Amino acid sequence: MRTLRILLEKEFRQIFRDPAILRLIFIMPIIQLLVLPLAADYEVKDINIAIVDQDHSSYSRQLTDKISASTYFNLVIYTHSYNEAIRGVEKDMADVVLQIPPSFEKKLIKENEAKLFMALNAINGVKANLGGVYLRSIINDFNGEVRLDWLQFPRFNPQPLIRISSINWFNPLLNYQFFMVPGILVILVTLVGSFLAALNIVKEKEIGTIEQINVTPIRKHQFILGKLIPFWILGLLVLSIGLLLARIFYGIIPAGSLLTVYLFAAVYLLAVLGLGLLISTYTETQQQAMLISFFLMMVFILLGGLYTSIDSMPKWAQIFTMFNPVTYFIEVMRMVVLKGSNLYDIRYHLLIVSGFGVFLNSWAIINYKKRS
Repeated sequence: MRTLRILLEKEFRQIFRDPAILRLIFIMPIIQLLVLPLAADYEVKDINIAIVDQDHSSYSRQLTDKISASTYFNLVIYTHSYNEAIRGVEKDMADVVLQIPPSFEKKLIKENEAKLFMALNAINGVKANLGGVYLRSIINDFNGEVRLDWLQFPRFNPQPLIRISSINWFNPLLNYQFFMVPGILVILVTLVGSFLAALNIVKEKEIGTIEQINVTPIRKHQFILGKLIPFWILGLLVLSIGLLLARIFYGIIPAGSLLTVYLFAAVYLLAVLGLGLLISTYTETQQQAMLISFFLMMVFILLGGLYTSIDSMPKWAQIFTMFNPVTYFIEVMRMVVLKGSNLYDIRYHLLIVSGFGVFLNSWAIINYKKRS
């Protein structure tokens, strides 16, 4: 026990002596948690729209005003020429074109139907799809308002009116920061756990001190624990800083117990620390460790459900996410913070991540023995 205490004291001194590591541990989480949630927003706003009004009727003006009043659209071109609107798209002035054909109002009244033409700039597919959805929703609302104006009691309305009342559970205001901050916090904890742990051990190889440690009476488990425990503690410290910043700047108060979050994070950190240790056994320089860690982090982030829903991924990607530990922590953080889930609700996630921890640490220890 005394040997482990001395090793831990040595590791903490070495960590806090390096200003680069201190910046990565403390300044990086603060900056990323303050900046990324403001930019990572699934809502698409300020869509530039060009309206080609070839009808110039009261209904066409009413529809135009309704679109202009929306917070999602900016009316940048209002013309009667479709070619002029398309030129606006080609010059990146407009993202969506809505053409209101001649006799729009007349056909709507006499024939009970009228057609509109919508063209979307699909270079940015997400913006085009969401812009089309928003515009269709506005047109449907406009259609409902027109039908309601035509309704004269006790005259029978051939089209039944269905009113929908909705309630948003767990995130009533649909604030995307509440959804993104827990996921970004998981990425920061993962960086500290795997990336910095791998660099720390490889640095010992580069400067030659690990060879000196190998010839000492220090046992392997003491050396490994001395390397992993400091970053396990620092990972929990980063999590605490992130939760505090989320509460101060975004007003995010976990609906569930913080004990649940910390218990899962403690087990999760053991898994990613094992991954960092495994990386260090296959690399000889910090540059190699950085490149491998960067590659793995990109895969973990893009296929972890942080920015893209796992259900919308291809089947092969969904299978891969089952072997991605980041996926489980992101899901648990959102479950506890937004839904108030307890330990029983996350029992399968906890069991799977524990399996990752045993597998990765065992692999790393066995591989380290082979290369010693």
